[in-house]
Order: sequence, then C-alpha cells, then structure tokens
Amino acid sequence: MNQYPMQCVPGYFNSKPGIQVGTKLEGKVERVNGKLRFDEKGIDFLKQIGVEWVMVGSHQVPEQNAACYEEMKDELLKRGLKIYRLANDQLHNMPSVTLGLPDRDEYIARYLQYIRDLGKAGIHYATYAHMGNGIWRSDFRREVRGNATAGGLDLESPSHTIAFGDFSWPLSHGRMYSEEELWENYGYFIRQVVPVAEESGVYIGIHPDDPPVYTMAGVPRCIFGNFEGYRRALEIADSPNIGCCLCVGCWLEGGDAMGLSVEDFIRWLAERKKLFKLHMRNVTAPLSAPGGFNETFPDAGYYNLIRVMKVLKEVDFDGCIMNDHLIDMVGGHYACEAYFTAYLKGVCDAVLD
Repeated sequence: MNQYPMQCVPGYFNSKPGIQVGTKLEGKVERVNGKLRFDEKGIDFLKQIGVEWVMVGSHQVPEQNAACYEEMKDELLKRGLKIYRLANDQLHNMPSVTLGLPDRDEYIARYLQYIRDLGKAGIHYATYAHMGNGIWRSDFRREVRGNATAGGLDLESPSHTIAFGDFSWPLSHGRMYSEEELWENYGYFIRQVVPVAEESGVYIGIHPDDPPVYTMAGVPRCIFGNFEGYRRALEIADSPNIGCCLCVGCWLEGGDAMGLSVEDFIRWLAERKKLFKLHMRNVTAPLSAPGGFNETFPDAGYYNLIRVMKVLKEVDFDGCIMNDHLIDMVGGHYACEAYFTAYLKGVCDAVLD
C-alpha cells in the first residue's frame, strides 16, 4: 500500500494523496476478558462506504490513558482503519478553563496529560472547543426536506433556547463575563498547552463557537466566534501545533458577521499551515436571518459545499474532512451516515479528478 506523508498533520500517512474523507467510528467498544471488543458490523459498514480515517468518541474509549489509546489504534489498524482523532469529552470543552473558575488548574493539568497520552500512543491530532457554556439550539426540531427533521437556533425565541450541557438561559453562570476576562483566561491556558503539544507531536485544531458571534447566556463568543478572534488567538499561541478544526456549518451560522468568507478563511489558515481538519455541515440561513438557522442535508443549505472542496484542492489540503450533526432520516443512522459520507466522497472525487 502506498504511503503518503500527510502535510497538514505531520506523523500521519495517507494511502492516497489529497483530501481524506473520514467519519466517526461506529458502534460500541468494550473490554471483554481483557481484550477490546468492537462492533464488527459497524466496522464493516465503514469499510463498505470506503472510509479509512475514523474519529473515536469518548464513550468508545474504555480507559482514558496512553496504553488504551495505543491498543485501540493497533486493533483498528488490523481492521483497515486509522484513528485521526480520539476524544475525551470531559476535556473537550471546559467552562472552568474558558471562564477561569476555581478548578481550572485541575482541568488544565488533566488536559495536558491527555495530550501527552495521545502523543505516546502515536495519535497526532486533537480537536478542542473553547466555549464557556457549550452548544446552543432551540428545543424543537424543524422539517428540512421530505419530512426529515434537524436542529437549529432562533434567537428571537430565547424561551426555547437550550444548551448541550447543564446551562440555562439567560445567565449560564450567574453573571455577565467580559471579553477581557475571556482573553486573559485563554492566554493562561494556551501558553501552558503549547510546549506540551509541541513536545508530544500533537496538533490541536480549535473548533469555532457554536453558534458563533453572539453572546450566549452571559458569555461573549469573541475568541473563536469570528475571524478577528481566531487571528488574535492563533498569534497568542504562536505555535505550529495550534490551529483550526474548521466547522463549515458554524462559519455559515455566523454569515457575514464572521468577517471573512469560508473560502478566504481556508486560504488564510492553509497559508499558515493551521488547517488541520474540517467538519462539512450546511445550514438553511445565517443565525441573523428571520427565524434563525436550521441544520440540513449537505446539498440543501444556503451554501454550496462544492466551493469548499474546490478551495481545499487549491491549497493542497491532504487532511481529513467529515460529515457533522447528522439529521433524522428514513432508514435511521446508517442511512444518513451513508448519504452524507457518499456525498462528500463523490464531490471530493469529482473535484480532485
């Protein structure tokens, strides 16, 4: 099998050049009689749809340590799959760190150990989110096409606004936070992360706020909620190991308020070698539109995702893209996963031809 060293995440190797289409690992992973047991039908499904790179969820990791990470990497490799990202949800989005709460040093210490463990296991990429109170959506799902339903957000209906997490409206942490506080807390955190990431050979892609731009329940989204925030944050980090996991859907939620188009942001990141991964998601409209936005099929939003593929080819991106936030569809999860992934693979093949 040909091995092409990946340029955007050093340490990884692709079996073919160019954009890599990956997705999440399917099914449960359990430890039985001392050995890892995978959902072999789920693995067959991923191989059938032509996926090579997988993202392992926190719930699929029996033990959060380097030995288990390496064991999972080796066992999946035997099955023809390679780990791009392995998650620890407790350390993915840490309000204590973002807001400077009393236990932030404990969380930072745990996060640094997580990065060290990934490096020891030969897993070279991690996604991180820096939101103080998580992802926000309306508490109802709307029809998008053919009676399929999906989540969205309408800020004109705050009584129906909920977060993925134990947060409440209108003030998730009892008071308003200033942008200055958030920037100070970010600097305190990232300056400790940089040397560990560099020593461990781990590249950290920071995910945009979801939703971006707007203050949510008393917490400004000023750092990873627009282009200027990203520019300043990456300058503060000043490390080749700190970059972006670009969620196209989040960027589209912000619309013009992001300060840069999706295509130009990709060019900006690629020029600085800070584009590590993409989440390919479409929405019906920016959050600023009447009624807000709704997630939808990749080919049914207000933006043409083929434009992203074309600019990824332009900048010679050879990292992983994947679907994101699957919707309710006839046939259930497997049908939706197959549709979304096949769409990305088809567009990718057409653009790269």
